Formats: sequence, structure tokens, C-alpha cells
Amino acid sequence: MLLASVVETSRRVGETPRRLEKVDLLAQLLRQLPRGEIEIAVAFLSGNIRQGRIGVGYAALRDAAGSPAVSPSLDLAEIDRIFESISSTSGSGSQRQRLELLQQMFSRATAPEQQFLIALFAGELRQGALEAVMIDALGKATGVASERVRRAVMLAGDLAAVARAVLEKGEAGLAQYDLQLFRPIQPMLAQPADDISAALADLGEAALEYKMDGARVQVHKSADDVVVYSRSLNDVTLAVPEVVEIVRALPARDLILDGEVLSLQPDGRPQPFQVSMRRFGRKLDVDRMRAELPMTPFWFDLLYLNGGSLLDETQSRRFAALAELTSEFLMPHTITSDSGRAAEFLEQALSRGHEGIMAKATGALYAAGSRGQSWLKVKRARTLDLVILAAEWGHGRRRGWLSNLHLGARDTAKGGFAMLGKTFKGLTDHMLEWQTSELLKLEIGRDTYTIYVEPKLVAEIAFNEIQASPRYASGLALRFARVKRYRTDKTAAEADTFETVQKLAVLT
Repeated sequence: MLLASVVETSRRVGETPRRLEKVDLLAQLLRQLPRGEIEIAVAFLSGNIRQGRIGVGYAALRDAAGSPAVSPSLDLAEIDRIFESISSTSGSGSQRQRLELLQQMFSRATAPEQQFLIALFAGELRQGALEAVMIDALGKATGVASERVRRAVMLAGDLAAVARAVLEKGEAGLAQYDLQLFRPIQPMLAQPADDISAALADLGEAALEYKMDGARVQVHKSADDVVVYSRSLNDVTLAVPEVVEIVRALPARDLILDGEVLSLQPDGRPQPFQVSMRRFGRKLDVDRMRAELPMTPFWFDLLYLNGGSLLDETQSRRFAALAELTSEFLMPHTITSDSGRAAEFLEQALSRGHEGIMAKATGALYAAGSRGQSWLKVKRARTLDLVILAAEWGHGRRRGWLSNLHLGARDTAKGGFAMLGKTFKGLTDHMLEWQTSELLKLEIGRDTYTIYVEPKLVAEIAFNEIQASPRYASGLALRFARVKRYRTDKTAAEADTFETVQKLAVLT
């Protein structure tokens, strides 16, 4: 299929505000795709490329664009091969080779195709064809229930692969996507609640748990084989041998656990998040680090047990099964509908140095990768996990460092990110040095004062309130925003949404 067909569909999808029309347009294109180009097209229309980051910055794109072609000639498979070549180019002269490949591609691209490709590379394709819309389009194109497609994506963690399976084989193609040992799934996520009373008003009787500031892990076990996966589904087994030993000793042949691991101080209070995360650094002296920063797991969910998936069991039944396996490493918990008892539990968690508490609907199933209303997080301070969109050079003592950060929330309606203001507060010298180095690696453009970056880095931002602001296109801005920490364990896709910000704005 020609790229021009995808570009035209993307344009039409971006121009309509109606979800059903977006779904229809995408479904029409999906039905026409050759088998070998399904994954390419689905990735493009979702604002991604299959190769991920391929080492091309905004300046290289600008230099490569040149004069557009008069008529379209590029097809999807050809572009994918070019991206693969760019991605695999390394060593001496690699930048020049990448530029030559880009120039060859752009010389054959029409003006709309050039604009599409630049936006795709820069992560700025704003067309509203997000994952949820694409899932509905796949359902419409194949006649398979969208919920069935959504579950397959949830378990596979790969929208493009699921798209190919369902478009080629229909519902039968989704049979392979079920919970399996040593194939990690995206973790279930939580929405913020304004306070514990609001959480209980939404959930009724709820299971309450400490919300710890550690590293989210998913642990798979079969007999003596144990693998520990990070929040981003990377294998981190070698970094935490003590966790492996604890899981290996549990009285179950096969299981999948969900929990947090963190390092505790001698008095039982948690180490700061950044300290615990040192256990997951690139270069590890595991024995020494284990002695200095021993890690303790706290389990709060059981997803699989002895050959059977528990995803479709209620939270209360999953937790009961977990409690039968272990009592030593259970997340502290209670069940109540009484706001007074819940407030006492929150104070207990805070007094012991934790972030707050989780409130979970006892009847909720496990929705992998979903941030629904069944799990709510309650913290004393208001915070949002936001994406850094740009940064301005500092002045005075901060000269030479990138300081003033542009903050964005994921815009699930329009795509991209909604800017919520700027902040330079809360940054230590160490954070300034680190963020300057990291943001320059992500540069896609600059002007006299500002470096614009790929939306990759996530920071936890504390704030006092959300106020109306005509200064930003979003119409909202954070008041007294300050940086608490960088969330290097989170991707931009896991940042808080603009919808969440709007809901919080109503409450403030």
C-alpha cells in the first residue's frame, strides 16, 4: 500500500471530532491492507514506528526534507525497510549514512507525506487515532467484538501484532493471546482520588493497601525457574536475587505475582525512591549492592496459580489466594467502607513513610494496562506524573543547565500532550545536571532560550491547585508546581491524562 493512502486517512481522522467517524475511516483502511504491511500501518496510524527510537533528531529531519515530490511513490514496506536501515546504522560515519537514507526517502515524498513522516519521527502525530480508537476500528473491520480485541492487546502488550492476528485470522487469531508464564503483561494502574472519602464514595466497601514508593514488579515462577519483570516489562531478575529466593520458596509450582520491591531502612521506613532504584542500575555489583541495599518485596496481587489464570477472578478472591501462599510479604491491607477507619489507615501509612494508600474495588477484575476507576490512589499531597515537552536554559547560578521545564499531560482526545505550564522549582543541583544531559539526548529542535525534546521523560509534579489559564491552549495551568522526582520507571504512555487534570480542576 502506498504511504499516501495512510497519510490521507490520518488527515481525515485528524479533521473529524467524531469518534465513530474515526473508527469508520480506520476500519476502511484496515480492510485494504496487505498482510505484510498490517503492523507497519497500525503502528504509523497509532503515532509509532516499529523500530522505536532510531537515532534521528529534529535537526536531521529538517536538513533531509528538501523539495517534495510531485506524485506519491513510497509504499509502506519500503519505508519500513528504510527505517530498519537507519536504526541498524552505527559506528563511524553513521550520522552521514542516516542523513543520506533520510534524504533519499524524503526526495520521493510529497509535501503531505513529508509532514506526516516528520511528525511521526518527532512523536507529534496529532490525529486522535489512539489505541482505544484503533481497537474499535479493528473490531469493526473484522466483526470481532472490540472487548475481545482489547483483552488480546492488554495481554500481548503489542497492538500491531494483535492487529495482524485478528485481520488475518479473525477471532481465532486471538487465541494465542492469553496469560502465559514468562510472557509479562502490562500492570493494572490506578486513578488519583481527591481524598479517602471520595474514594469510598466511588467504591463503597474497598480493600485498602499501603501505597509504597518502590519499584513495581511482576514475578513469574514455574518450579525453580523465577523471572522478575519491571514495570516496563524488562527482565531485571539478576538485579534482585533476594526476591528470586523468596519467590522460589513459596508453596506453589506455578504463579505470577504483582507487587512492589523497595529497600527499607533499619527502622522499617522506606528508603527514598531514587535510593531503591540504584539496585536497577546498568552496571551492578549485585553482591555489594545487596549487602548495602537489601530489597524487600510486598505482594498485593496474584494473577496466575498452578496452571490457571486469575485475571477474571475478583480482587477479593485473588488477594485471598495470595494470602494463603504467604503472610510475611503481604502488602499491609484492610477492608472497610468507613471513612474514619480509612483515614486512620491512611495516617498509619503516611506515619510509616509511605506515599499514601490504594483503594480497590473488591469485586474488580484485573484489567492489565488499564487505568480505570476500580483502583484509586490517595495521597496527601496532590501530584501528577507529567511529560517534559521542552526546557529553557537557566540564568545566574543555573546558567549552563536546562532549568525551566515545560509540563504536559497525555491528551487522549486529540493525541499528543496538553501543556499545563512550566516550573523550575524543586530541582537540586544533581537533578539539574542529570536532566540537562538527558534532555539534550532527546532534542528535536531549539530556539534562543528553549530546547524542545521528544516527549519521553516523566516527572512527578506536586502542585497546590489547578487554575484556568488563557496562556496555554489547554486552558489550564498548575499553580505552584514543583518537581518531586523523575519517574524513570514510567514511560510517557503511563503519564497522567489531561482528562484526569480536568477532573481534578473541577474538584479544586
